[in-house]
Amino acid sequence: MTKTMLAILKILEKHQDKILGSRELSRQLKLHGVELTERTVRYHMRILDERGYTKVFGKEGRVITQKGKEELSNALVSEKVGFIISKIESLSYLTSLDLETQEGNIILNVSFFPEVRLKEALKIMKPIFSSQYVMSDRVVLHKNGDRIGDLIVPEKQVGFGTVCSVTINGIFLKAGIPVISKFGGVLQINSEPVRFTALISYEGSSLDPLEIFIKSRMTDVRGAIKASSGKILASFREIPVVSLDRAKELGELMKEKGIGGILLFGNPNQPLLEMPVSMDKAGMIIVGGLNPVAALEEAGIPSASKAMSTLYKFSDLIKFKELL
Repeated sequence: MTKTMLAILKILEKHQDKILGSRELSRQLKLHGVELTERTVRYHMRILDERGYTKVFGKEGRVITQKGKEELSNALVSEKVGFIISKIESLSYLTSLDLETQEGNIILNVSFFPEVRLKEALKIMKPIFSSQYVMSDRVVLHKNGDRIGDLIVPEKQVGFGTVCSVTINGIFLKAGIPVISKFGGVLQINSEPVRFTALISYEGSSLDPLEIFIKSRMTDVRGAIKASSGKILASFREIPVVSLDRAKELGELMKEKGIGGILLFGNPNQPLLEMPVSMDKAGMIIVGGLNPVAALEEAGIPSASKAMSTLYKFSDLIKFKELL
């Protein structure tokens, strides 16, 4: 599998609802920095066809197969190290929410779970959306066949979108406060936050850490709410000491406008919940946007999540209580 073939598969996956011909693929490849003639594209496509990664639709072109999607997911994992931190930085820059007007784009996590268990799922998530362990009470819900960003809701599933915690990075950046995302982790709660029990560095990961912790069943979000003792998803970030007061003011304004998520601010140059900080930095602990979905997994409702899935208009979200 060459980088050129992977680039072709990436384009086909991105446009999986369309049949793409060699001319369009050649045009799209140029946007990825790959200069290929239509004839050369057809050569690579024949190899992908033979391996079962693409399917031919006559002279119209190709679509990616499930086998192709799996290959794309697994190939060249070494090149994906650092992918998450790069994605965080890109989406932070693209976040455009204006807190005063509540217009603009936020970052959305998208999760899928069985439609037949929707009523049960909403009941499980209700207390979580009334707690301090969610980014926002604003969500989006779509049935099968609908589209959320670039994702299509699978058959017999529902698509559930929650505000991603990286939205805070974007809001802070817009206010002139740079945020460094250090770790995603599992945070122990005993009436109040105690310590991290597991951490994965964003810089050294090819996958979103919170997705890993959810599937590993390492959380107890429901216990943290019902018994004030459990484990939630959270992340550790750093901000410059000189911006600490402004960051706290911005955090209060965010709460007023329907976006919470900031659990704790640390003191200048001091560890926060045993986590050391860099020189002239202050620590900040942010709750995970996927905590409601983690609760579903704890209750035995299978889910599949795509953290930092897409940019989404904040004004198009609805309050969770409107789903009940």
